[in-house]
Amino acid sequence: MTDTTSSQGSRLYLFSIVLVAVLGGLLFGYDTAVISGAEKGLQAFFLGASDYTHTDFLHGITSSSALIGCIIGSALSGIFASWLGRKRSLVMAGVFFFLSALGSYAPEFLFFEQGKPSFGLFIAFNMYRILGGIGVGLASAICPMYIAEVSPSHLRGTLVSWNQFAIIFGQLVVYFVNFMILGEHTNPVIERIASGLYSVGAESDPWTIATGWRYMFVSEAVPAGLFTILVCFVPETPRYLVLTGNHDKALHVLTRINGTEKAKAILKEIKETATQKTERLFTYGVLVIFIGIMLSVFQQIVGINAVLYFAPRIFESIGMGDPMAQTVLMGVVNILFTLLAVFTVERVGRKPLLIIGSLGMALGAFGVTFFNMIDGLPAVVAVVSIMIYSASFMFSWGPICWVLISEIFPNTIRGAAVAIAVAFQWIFNFIVSSTFLPMYNMSVGDMGEKFGHMFAYGLYGIMCIIAAIFVWRLVPETKGKTLEDMSRLWRK
Repeated sequence: MTDTTSSQGSRLYLFSIVLVAVLGGLLFGYDTAVISGAEKGLQAFFLGASDYTHTDFLHGITSSSALIGCIIGSALSGIFASWLGRKRSLVMAGVFFFLSALGSYAPEFLFFEQGKPSFGLFIAFNMYRILGGIGVGLASAICPMYIAEVSPSHLRGTLVSWNQFAIIFGQLVVYFVNFMILGEHTNPVIERIASGLYSVGAESDPWTIATGWRYMFVSEAVPAGLFTILVCFVPETPRYLVLTGNHDKALHVLTRINGTEKAKAILKEIKETATQKTERLFTYGVLVIFIGIMLSVFQQIVGINAVLYFAPRIFESIGMGDPMAQTVLMGVVNILFTLLAVFTVERVGRKPLLIIGSLGMALGAFGVTFFNMIDGLPAVVAVVSIMIYSASFMFSWGPICWVLISEIFPNTIRGAAVAIAVAFQWIFNFIVSSTFLPMYNMSVGDMGEKFGHMFAYGLYGIMCIIAAIFVWRLVPETKGKTLEDMSRLWRK
């Protein structure tokens, strides 16, 4: 370490350890979005089972089963973060990602006949997806927590926002990987034979049904293995080290990041707010927990993940050319608007971005609603509306919700409070994702399935308006405040 680094801290060191943590966000995005390209082939595969009927409802469960694991992982994240520490919890998440990728590729391993769909195999596949979901749940809570706890206050919003960028980048990567894996092959044709019941069209590509979806899932093993190895080389967070009595180690990490004098001041402040390690969850009142939970709930009930998980199917129903290519384009738009949040969150603040984004999402959602209400509108109206809806989420609720959840809670309750807030996020993610297809495919009278399309996006648009009002009235602005300031803010 040079003298300059000792006196001023090393930005390179800070950025390098944040980059590793951000890879957890990339895996988060990769794992949750891989289903978008694989779900049709997976549905066609299980429609070939002879011992049970793979209904629309069961396919909705299959498409969102990882979210059950996300609920479990996020609910347990506070326990793991407190007992094992932030670093070792991330190692565990990486192992779960890796095992899930292999298991989803070959769910027949040891117990079932290769390539023969059955109800037992259906259960096994979903168990592997749940295992990966546990990894996502742990990473979703602990990655932003880790970044927030190592970052200086003036960089915290930007660095935590990079975690959301990584999530969206992971989704873009897997959209592109799925597109490349599919290549010249085509997704199977799924024909509706009755309400909630489907069959595979005779002209469907057999390779996509038997093999394509497997390659999509196993592709995650590469970034999962890399993340698991790299996270072994990052330090534990200074705030966790102080909570466990390792003050010298905490000072060493703080010095490398902030410089000698500033590190001593930060360590003193951390000690002052960490003296009572066992403060009860509601020590700072009910409101802080309620706001954290509702931030998570609103991030999901605005409906964004229904679009991300089923993007190819949605673009196909609109009538746009190659749905996989449109999905990749949407991923690029998402990346660009996430960068907007990264570079403005510390200038504009958290609340303005959330309110503007909520109103933009409402505009996009209502645009899709009107497209389905009014006959004769060109398909580009719906596509542009979906892009506005998605882009508005990406510079607001996508990154800013994670920033607020990682910084809004006082040090002594952060692990448990973040776990509760993120668990609610995944619970409502599961509710939205598992109900989207039945709601989207709902057919009424002369409108047919257009009614379901209109109803789904109309509902999401209303939720966006309510979310804007919630932020305006209840959410405090945290721009420029230290994590230790949160204790003083909520004690008032």
